[in-house]
Amino acid sequence: MGCASSIHISDRVVYHSGKESEDSHSPQQTNATQHQGNPLSGLPLKAPNCKTTSTEVQFGPMKLFKDPLQVLLVFAKEDSQSNGFCWACEKANFRCNMARTPESALECFLEKHHDLVIIDHRHSRHFDAEALCRSIRAVNFSENTVIVAVVKRPDREEASVMPLINAGFNRRYVENANMMACYNELLQLEHGEVQSQFKLRAGNAIFTALEQSQEGIEITSEDQIIQYVNPAYESIMGYQQGELIGKEIIEVPKSEKNKPDLLETINSCIRKGKEWQGIYYAKKKNGDSVQQNVKITPVIGQGGKIRHYVSLKWPLNDNNKSDKTSERVQAESQTDIHSSKHKDRRKGSLDVRSTSRGSDGSSQRRHSSMARIHSMTIEAPITKVINIINAAQESSPMPVAEALDRVLEILRTTELYSPQLGTKDEDPHTNDLVGGLMTDGLRRLSGNEYIFSTKQPHHIPSHLITPLSLNDIPPRIAQTMENEDSWDFDIFNLEAATMKRTLTYLGLKIFSRFGVCEFLNCPEATLRSWLQVIEANYHSSNSYHNSCHAADVLHATAYFLCKERVKQSLDPIDEVAALIAATVHDVDHPGRTNSFLCNAGSELAVLYNDTAVLESHHAALAFQITTRDDKCNIFKNIERNEYRSLRQAIIDMVLATEMTKHFEHVNKFVNSINKPLAALEENGGSNDEESVKSILTSPENRILVKRMLIKCADISNPCRPLELCIEWAGRISEEYFAQTDEEKRQGLPVVMPVFDRNTCSIPKSQISFIDYFITDMFDAWDAFADLPNLMQHLDNNFKYWKSLDDRKLHSLRPPPE
Repeated sequence: MGCASSIHISDRVVYHSGKESEDSHSPQQTNATQHQGNPLSGLPLKAPNCKTTSTEVQFGPMKLFKDPLQVLLVFAKEDSQSNGFCWACEKANFRCNMARTPESALECFLEKHHDLVIIDHRHSRHFDAEALCRSIRAVNFSENTVIVAVVKRPDREEASVMPLINAGFNRRYVENANMMACYNELLQLEHGEVQSQFKLRAGNAIFTALEQSQEGIEITSEDQIIQYVNPAYESIMGYQQGELIGKEIIEVPKSEKNKPDLLETINSCIRKGKEWQGIYYAKKKNGDSVQQNVKITPVIGQGGKIRHYVSLKWPLNDNNKSDKTSERVQAESQTDIHSSKHKDRRKGSLDVRSTSRGSDGSSQRRHSSMARIHSMTIEAPITKVINIINAAQESSPMPVAEALDRVLEILRTTELYSPQLGTKDEDPHTNDLVGGLMTDGLRRLSGNEYIFSTKQPHHIPSHLITPLSLNDIPPRIAQTMENEDSWDFDIFNLEAATMKRTLTYLGLKIFSRFGVCEFLNCPEATLRSWLQVIEANYHSSNSYHNSCHAADVLHATAYFLCKERVKQSLDPIDEVAALIAATVHDVDHPGRTNSFLCNAGSELAVLYNDTAVLESHHAALAFQITTRDDKCNIFKNIERNEYRSLRQAIIDMVLATEMTKHFEHVNKFVNSINKPLAALEENGGSNDEESVKSILTSPENRILVKRMLIKCADISNPCRPLELCIEWAGRISEEYFAQTDEEKRQGLPVVMPVFDRNTCSIPKSQISFIDYFITDMFDAWDAFADLPNLMQHLDNNFKYWKSLDDRKLHSLRPPPE
């Protein structure tokens, strides 16, 4: 064999090791070494000796590792074409075997299980290439092998490829002995057909998991024709696979115990691409009805269309069976429980639904948005009252029902939502977070007050001069901001590229994208000056509450404003207010909490009567530094009434970031928006645009949407990609550590004792924060705005912190291996 010095020959098979050598890179050189009486003739097939570096392949959520390609070349005689493929295999570091006869080719394939087989189809007198292909296809494991036919270059109109397809070939290659043509063909095959078949092989593992699952699983096409059921499904329902596959869902007998409109409700939900979960009565083959928990998930395929529906079914145990009344009683009893302790309260909230996080941090089944919203129990006593009134309306005469409607409207606009916080419990991380973020601190009785005075606003330093327009942003910075509309945008790359002037640059781009200058009728130069002066009044010395955090919140706000439900709810003035509020929401933040300022008797705490101290300061200072100078007054050209509406909306959103009213805001949002929308869907009224519009656009609900939007943007760090989440966790922890250090130096009450830099477990603090504040809030926001990518990040990050905590680690990352 003359294609390379690393070719080993037997009487039947030529083996190419893939070993690189200088004299194997050119067929001219290797042909010179060719001779007829090869001394290696008759030796057994040798073991591969090529590079075995695996490549990583992503297949959905699976990460696969692929070994170098195994190639079988079947050429009866050596020629320039076989030499070309041989050289190409060596250049690509593929493992290569060559066979001269169909018998040796089949024997070699049975031994090596090649990924790619290239068969010479040009000379029928040597062997029948199509018969060989059919023989290979008859082998069980050949279904994922790619087989290529090398055909003659046609001298007239090309013949049909159907004979090749019928024989089992995947592709044909028109003879071309050019080495680079062969090399390029192999690379295209590797990254095309071969990689696709490699992914399909991984599908066997998925089917094995389905077969072993204890839950009944049914997969149907978009037309709801049954394509697969697993053994557990057969066991539960009493059917055999053959009795179901190929049938339409409507052909399978249904139980009469379901409500008449339940199927219509389910279909209405899943055909929109939404997940449905609930209780359903299924009829077994023997005629018995079985009550099941059912979860139906649409699978989106090519073109963004629904291609399959996956149903998970598991029978309800007697302990789980309940009607609406018992569910309500259960929810009320758990509300009573959760008001006693932080930890008990959180468990009560989670146990009613199939939580996404178990005690071991594993990801369990998530309910549909509707089911999650109805089962939320982050309830204050007033929420229990509302639930009782809702239940009473179902059996009340019309005049009473209407009167109760008026009662509900009044209740939903009062300040009665804040849950009762319990006493200290055994979880100091949760207790410290709640105490530190949701109280105004412990006043010192001595006269030795800590002076934290309000400072004069900063002017723009002379060295912070940015380009005159968005078009003049340096290419390096512009490139960093190319994907700023993606949730996974890396704000820290931009922070480094702009030398901590993140807010100005990102603000210019986002405000331009939303047309803020046009709405405010202000020049871009004014907006630029305003962004500069706002950023100058953030403290770059803060590890967390600096302009990078403000830019991150602005980015999240812009992302949420693009969601369809949010756009339906808000007017242009609301969008502009949200962007401005996000920009200024922490301006002049001192890197200390409200509790610290109140305990220290700071001038800000005295000025604002220990109530929403920082949030009041941020809002007031933002308008002070905006209106003091026409060069940065972005409001100077708008009409007076419009300015007052905009100002009121900005102030309301900034004040909503204060954590003492966290549960009030979430409860109002859930009860005034999510639950009414979910009830419309359940009653088949999701297509009633007027009803939906009235819920989304009422003045009260628009305020609730804006509050929820900025709250979620403000504390969205646990929903960011893992590396960003870890960085933010490190920054906020450092800020809390610094506060604890200062409290000890000043002799002040230590607000959050667990945040001692020598003893604190950062994973525990993150777990507590996610469990207590984040999960329910983002469940509600996800149900409204549809944010599956954020919820996936949240699950991944929770598992990461839980894994560190399980290993008793206190740090941000595990120690290096």
